Amino acid sequence: MPISRIPGVGLDTGSSGVAPSNLSTGAPSWDGSGNLSFNSGYGSTAVAYGCRAWVNFNGTGTVAIRGSGNVSSITDNGTGEYTINFTQAMPDINYSVSAGARPVGNAGCVVLTPEVTNTTTAYRISTRPDPQAAGIDAAYVYFQVFR
Repeated sequence: MPISRIPGVGLDTGSSGVAPSNLSTGAPSWDGSGNLSFNSGYGSTAVAYGCRAWVNFNGTGTVAIRGSGNVSSITDNGTGEYTINFTQAMPDINYSVSAGARPVGNAGCVVLTPEVTNTTTAYRISTRPDPQAAGIDAAYVYFQVFR
């Protein structure tokens, strides 16, 4: 279904998608498949792939979300073990995840995916000082999903 106008954005439908009618060259546009494309100053226009979910949370004591998008809650599964629950499910399990953590103090920390099956509705992570060590609670955990 073509979009005829996006209120407040100023994009009008062209025959092959949405053409920027009153914006500068390189402005956002949609192709016939509904893909949003734009030039972010890198010299070419490309399809934009959005962040489908993100969260910044405190993983120590009572787990608490500081800020998030499309994350309904965090489940504390034990020391350094968390499940991030999505508000809206992913379309499939073929998404990409990026995560980081900062523990209490100056110790290093890595984020791993434990040996569990992640789903369209949740993703499980583990924070550890190194891959072979036991989990440690992290003061700051950052997590993003792209699809």
